[in-house]
Amino acid sequence: MTTPLPERAGRRCHNVLNPLHSTHYFSPDLGRELADVGIEDSNGAYFAVRAAAMGAVGPGTVTATFYNFRHELVARHVPAVWEKASPQTVLAARARAVDATWRRLLGEDVLTSKEVAEAAELALRAAEGCTRTARPLYAAHADLPVPDAPHLALWHGATLLREHRGDGHLAALLDAELDPVEALVSHTATGKGMAPKWALGTRGWSRAHWDAAVERLRERGLLDSGGELTEAGGELTEAGVALRKEIEDRTDRLDRAPYEHLGAAGVERLTELARGILMRALAAGAFPEGMTGKG
Repeated sequence: MTTPLPERAGRRCHNVLNPLHSTHYFSPDLGRELADVGIEDSNGAYFAVRAAAMGAVGPGTVTATFYNFRHELVARHVPAVWEKASPQTVLAARARAVDATWRRLLGEDVLTSKEVAEAAELALRAAEGCTRTARPLYAAHADLPVPDAPHLALWHGATLLREHRGDGHLAALLDAELDPVEALVSHTATGKGMAPKWALGTRGWSRAHWDAAVERLRERGLLDSGGELTEAGGELTEAGVALRKEIEDRTDRLDRAPYEHLGAAGVERLTELARGILMRALAAGAFPEGMTGKG
């Protein structure tokens, strides 16, 4: 018999794998690699590298699968990015950026360590339990070959697990009837989401869009309406806290298959290894200060 997974074990593992995947989005190496293939705008670079696994898709597909970006921002860059560089060219540039970023943040001794190789093996084994059905971003990345280098194989495994959970999370947001801006506002109000200035600066929404979403959430009783407002727009009410918890719990249920496939001991070990690697990356300045929180 297999040992049942502890509660939220998959979420804890995701919470250390997802930042490892995301390091390249905030890396100057990505900007350089994409500029070298003709994509110089940072938004265009992000849309290109994350969507490239799906092929030369249009703006509607990107908006649908990325969820919380304003469609007008997406359409400003997609499909124009594919005229500058093919998806295959973008994927190769992304791989070079990840390699350069991890070498700079972690150092050669970490990249060639047995811990990274073990983490890669565990992440890829977990990904064997993922399912393609109704998960477009995961399914597209699952069709890509696994890199030979252990650190790139780990990044690939983390990417598969990240996009698998993300696809399920979008289903949970839809079921909760949160539109893209409401999802951003309510997540920021938890204190764990992207700070308002980062959300507004990268997702294409204006302050008017944000404030209108705040009002809609108040009308639903999910944000408070009294006292001093935070920059995010308010604090979650009891109903708001309960809804965000329900969303995460539902996401956990939709994402349990890969972690059940890996097993409790494997999930615990992967979480331990990934946390150690992430701590090294964070100490090296992997992410900008002030990126998350309510302020």
